[in-house]
Amino acid sequence: MADEHVADAPAPAVLDAPALHRYEIRLGTELAGFTEYLDRDDQRIFFHTEIGEQYGGRGLASRLIHDALAETVSGGKRIVPVCPFVAGYLEKHDDFAAAVDPVTREALQAVRDSQA
Repeated sequence: MADEHVADAPAPAVLDAPALHRYEIRLGTELAGFTEYLDRDDQRIFFHTEIGEQYGGRGLASRLIHDALAETVSGGKRIVPVCPFVAGYLEKHDDFAAAVDPVTREALQAVRDSQA
């Protein structure tokens, strides 16, 4: 039997929140998760992804990552997958393979510097 609460839930929406340097996935007004990024030259470095515990198992993380990567590529940026979830998504889905750059020491240092 289907969970009525899930069936009545609003459709997930993925939005860029540039002031926070992250993409968010929302269910109505509720923040379900986010993936943080750092823009560096022509690259977007994805370094952290979180989905709220109560939203697990619904495929929201995959939807979030897919939409964030699609918008990144359509905006002319290349993807640097520092975040293990983003890297894992890219290993399973080759849609974005031509737009992925390797994780370098410089990219990792840029992320550390941005968090200081």
